[in-house]
Amino acid sequence: MNLEPRSFMASAAALMLTVAVPWTSLIGQQGQDESRITVTGDAEVRVMPDEVVLTLGVETDDLDLTAAKAENDARMARVIKAAEGLGVPKNLIQTDFVGIEPRYAYDRAQREFLGYWVRKNTAITLRDIDTFETLLSRVLEAGANYVHGIQFRTTALRTHRDRARSIALRAARDKAHLMASELDREVGEPFLIREDHSGWWSWYSGWWGNRGGGALSQNVVQNAPPTTGGTDSVTAPGQISVTARVTVTFSLKE
Repeated sequence: MNLEPRSFMASAAALMLTVAVPWTSLIGQQGQDESRITVTGDAEVRVMPDEVVLTLGVETDDLDLTAAKAENDARMARVIKAAEGLGVPKNLIQTDFVGIEPRYAYDRAQREFLGYWVRKNTAITLRDIDTFETLLSRVLEAGANYVHGIQFRTTALRTHRDRARSIALRAARDKAHLMASELDREVGEPFLIREDHSGWWSWYSGWWGNRGGGALSQNVVQNAPPTTGGTDSVTAPGQISVTARVTVTFSLKE
């Protein structure tokens, strides 16, 4: 198809005009991004626990499976009775693992049967932390031969998480104002708010066998007032760490 010179020049001009529009928009967008500041705020709230979850294991073995299981059941029944004797309700005592394993010893091509190993776990939630040591002693005397986990917790976790998140947001805002003031700028409205992390942890854990960029950060640590009385026991419950991290992008005023 033949094109006249004028038609060809008009088509080329239209093509150039079409390409120039998004390039102009891109430059405008980049100019907007340069008028923002992004910071990260971290907060940690340390809380006294008001409950403890004790995870116990009972392991028995015998050449006869029925005998191994019967002994395991008897021990676990005594463990549960010991917990109930300290006022722990039945709904706060839960079995969360049951396992049966035959074991063998190997000598070259021969295999010798050693017996059956029966394992059972139970998790006990204790609301009276002052009786923790007494409970631990009694369940061990009753037949528990493994302590898989000692986890101190708080029943007001959501409240403390909200508090940590609020502190993290204030920390991010303060950091943004401090940075902007150093450059003779003022912080405007928040453009983007994102929660990066929220969690909690305590000091204790256990198990069967062998086994847990680009933005400035403002960190804040606070201690929450205790919600329970003190204890003179040898095992100190310590504190629970409730953490939060947020990233906030603010606009900068001209």
